Amino acid sequence: MTHPLLPLSAVPPKPGARQDLPPLAGSADALAIAQLAGDSRLLTVIVASPLDAQRLQEEVAWLAPALRVHLLPDWETLPYDSFSPHQDLISERLATLHAVVRGECDVLIAAATTVLARIAPPVFLAGHTFFLKKGDKLPLDRLRDQLAIGGYQPMTQVVAAGEYSVRGGLVDLFPMGTQLPFRIELFDDEVETIRTFDVDSQRTLYPVPEIRLLPAREFPLGEAGRTKFRQRFRETFEGDSSRIALYKDVSAGALPAGIEYYLPLFFDATATLFDYLPRDAALLLHHDVPSAIAEFWRDTSGRYDMLKGDRSRPVLPPTELFLTDEQFFVAAKDFPRYHLAAAAAGGPAAPLPAVAVDRKADAPLAALSEFLANFDGRVLLLAESPG
Repeated sequence: MTHPLLPLSAVPPKPGARQDLPPLAGSADALAIAQLAGDSRLLTVIVASPLDAQRLQEEVAWLAPALRVHLLPDWETLPYDSFSPHQDLISERLATLHAVVRGECDVLIAAATTVLARIAPPVFLAGHTFFLKKGDKLPLDRLRDQLAIGGYQPMTQVVAAGEYSVRGGLVDLFPMGTQLPFRIELFDDEVETIRTFDVDSQRTLYPVPEIRLLPAREFPLGEAGRTKFRQRFRETFEGDSSRIALYKDVSAGALPAGIEYYLPLFFDATATLFDYLPRDAALLLHHDVPSAIAEFWRDTSGRYDMLKGDRSRPVLPPTELFLTDEQFFVAAKDFPRYHLAAAAAGGPAAPLPAVAVDRKADAPLAALSEFLANFDGRVLLLAESPG
């Protein structure tokens, strides 16, 4: 697949090889990503700036609506913060990872600092995801057990992802990765109807044939998960664990704020985003990823040095939570890689010259008029209002 505006090679690099792309300005990088994602394999774009990740998600989807573009969002908390990420972010992360595993993603976009984080292994997501459709047998006791293992919270009224409510033969459920909650009506133990409903009015909207239930957290919260946490916590930290509030809260089934930075304690071994990617996936490193990783590690190491002496809330070493730069690039080298440098002069797409309107000049549009007279191509003018 080629595009006349961006003369990129149609031959992708081989596994382990790297291909440098010409520097591109403006939204030309999104056009290049849309072009490179034209084949059947997953293209994973790892960007140096989280702001570029958000921008590229919107621009690639606009330029190529047929592509299934997913963003793996960051937790948007600082390492070792004592508060947890918003539930909507966890929902989007789980939905994105599920789409990658099922082959329902063409372009995956993530910030380099997000990719560094160690996450739950793919087997956890597979083992805690199930589908429910009309006509299925659904004993309420089994449903409650399944939801508890998945980390869903019982509520009197469902308003946010990760919550459920049981009222007689009605089950309100807000699965992770969905925009609307569902109301399940049971006839004895059989699912009779499944409808979406509005969280504000609590009125049903429209029927659906089936729903997908992802876990409510990125770690297990059932008895087995809590047992693993307690065992790993005692092995990792010295002293009397029973005196530490975080240990007692998890043992009681509560979710203390900031528990995400103890995620490795819930598993025998964690995974990384690279473990979720198919073998034939390609990587695109967007701008100065090594510098972004180096800056992240400077900040994280400084925070760890500041907090590691607090015995009331011990913290894990950064190497238990994040990939080092060496580990990152060793994992990346197994995939074919593109590298897109920051914009520079002489590339196929360059920044516009200064064409701003000078309202004090005799000819306010002189700079724009000169550019239009000398530019051999089409021009798209965008304004914030018709005026």
